[in-house]
Amino acid sequence: MSIERVALIGGTGDLGYGLAVRWAMAGVSVVIGSRDASKARQSAGRVDAAVRAADGAPGELAGLENAEAAAQGSVVMLAVPFAAQAATLKQIRGALKDCIFVDATVPLATAVGGKPTRLLGVWQGSAAEQARELVPEQVPVVSAFHNVSARALQELGTGLDAPALDMDVLLCGDDPGAKRRLAALLNRITGLRAVDAGRLEMSRIVEAITPLLISINKQNKVAHSGIRITGLPG
Repeated sequence: MSIERVALIGGTGDLGYGLAVRWAMAGVSVVIGSRDASKARQSAGRVDAAVRAADGAPGELAGLENAEAAAQGSVVMLAVPFAAQAATLKQIRGALKDCIFVDATVPLATAVGGKPTRLLGVWQGSAAEQARELVPEQVPVVSAFHNVSARALQELGTGLDAPALDMDVLLCGDDPGAKRRLAALLNRITGLRAVDAGRLEMSRIVEAITPLLISINKQNKVAHSGIRITGLPG
């Protein structure tokens, strides 16, 4: 597999920043995208500082405007709130060419002022399937990271004080090769395991895990619950 370069669109947000930190810690080349290029550069600087503070050696880091960042990624991931998904995709669509596209959008009711434990209905069936309609046809789409705590990703720590990740990440998509590429990249983050959950239409179920975990966190007074799938080999 060739060396991947990850472009995180919405990389200044909680999930994007958390993944940038973890991938940079693993030596992966990361480009952080934002509507404001200066904010993207600032976020890249924060990532660099966080990794070095955890005694890591960050991979190549850059901060660019969204479309410029997308043009540089072999893997382009969207990590924005549902309310911004369509507008952001229309902005970067022309830059999506020789890449795979990863959608982490969850249609939470917070997009319309509702509760974070409720999910909005999406005409296409899921946010990922909406993204499929907005992304160029030749670009494979994979949905992922709906059940990973952004806060847990950001908490690197050092040595024995480093919080341990122990979560499965469910991947949905119609292109097996694209899922394998993303799985290899995801598995570079210690404590995460990629699990192939089937076709893109399964995102309708997987996206609903996010509000479920938010409710579990609230009821059990924890910060970052996750899931593990049993019965798998390995």
